[in-house]
Amino acid sequence: MQQQQQQQPAVRGGAKTRAAAAGGEKTATTDDAAANVKRSLADKPPFTMADIKRAIPPHCFRRSVARSTSYLLRDLSAVAALFYVALVAIPSLPAAGALRLAAWPLYWAAQGCALNSVWVIAHECGHHAFSEHAALDDAVGFALHTALLVPYFSWKHSHRRHHANSASLDRDEVYVPWKASELPAFLRVLHGNAAVRLVLFVLVLVFGFPLYLTCNITGRPYPRLANHYDPYSPIFSGSRERAQVVVSDAGIAAFSLALYRLTSAAPGGFTTLALVYGVPLLVVNVWLVLITFLHHTDPVVPRYDSGEWDWLRGALATVDRDYGGFLNAAFHNIADTHVVHHLFPSMPHYHAVEATRAIRPVLGEYYRFDDTPIVQAAWRAAKECLYVEPDGRREGVFWFGTNKNKQS
Repeated sequence: MQQQQQQQPAVRGGAKTRAAAAGGEKTATTDDAAANVKRSLADKPPFTMADIKRAIPPHCFRRSVARSTSYLLRDLSAVAALFYVALVAIPSLPAAGALRLAAWPLYWAAQGCALNSVWVIAHECGHHAFSEHAALDDAVGFALHTALLVPYFSWKHSHRRHHANSASLDRDEVYVPWKASELPAFLRVLHGNAAVRLVLFVLVLVFGFPLYLTCNITGRPYPRLANHYDPYSPIFSGSRERAQVVVSDAGIAAFSLALYRLTSAAPGGFTTLALVYGVPLLVVNVWLVLITFLHHTDPVVPRYDSGEWDWLRGALATVDRDYGGFLNAAFHNIADTHVVHHLFPSMPHYHAVEATRAIRPVLGEYYRFDDTPIVQAAWRAAKECLYVEPDGRREGVFWFGTNKNKQS
């Protein structure tokens, strides 16, 4: 059976490809094609972590501080060049001209992408994937995330718990869907309106990450408010974690004070800060929320309760996606190699593409890659992935309740 699965291609997610994979005919609309897509496999796989690891060349697990630093310098150079554009080139354009008005949105988009690339490197540091030295990883990650107003150690601890409990309805840390029986009635009514749904989704993209950090929106339910800035938040345990939360808070406070003083001294004051730094940071939030949302939210991936969940199936309940060659590379392939990242989070990003190719024959249909255009995939998930319902045939397995997909 394992031999046969290894020979089967992984199911891809584009409309035409998905319809063909499900055995249906190509149809005129994406919605019709999506109705025929096969769900991911939810049974215990016939392979083990040892089988997966054996398929990966050993060098893929080696971390090089020189190589990691080269990618970081690439990203910081792009950020610095774009800051120069914003501080020197754009202000030199005619103040009332259309060229300056057009230049700012282009700058925001470009700088948001560049800063998101830095964010991904900081994320690697949190997983000890930057170098062989944990202290160096934490120092670099702390500096980078603090500069992006992210509490490094606080997020590191909650994110690691997400990796340890991915796809668990009871213990996952983020993007935990409601069960159908728990969904508030008002939200079901609001979600039925396409315009309201679109507005809510845009708000989540822009403000979802800071709201997650401050009040645990989309996160795991806790007995009281879970806050990444509170060392005694139920997210954290033990004196070491709590002390590191305080260090994270101190870093954010110090950097915020530096920004305030810079704003007071710089020409244009707060307006300059907002244009040059604030708006690109909102773009980073959009990328962060969009990428992580689409990794774990799709009508065809399962969730499990604590009686059925196990770590390997939880790690496999994620989707690799294609953002195009430029953005895939700019974002250090975090989006199109996320499955292998969940399996081996300390693997450096520059080996992830090779490792993904190596494990696909082992995973077979347990590997999912979705080539649906990103905007289309995001709107589909926003429409169809509000709550989960029991499988009906297998205890402990849940699927998003509004999807129309058929089990293969």
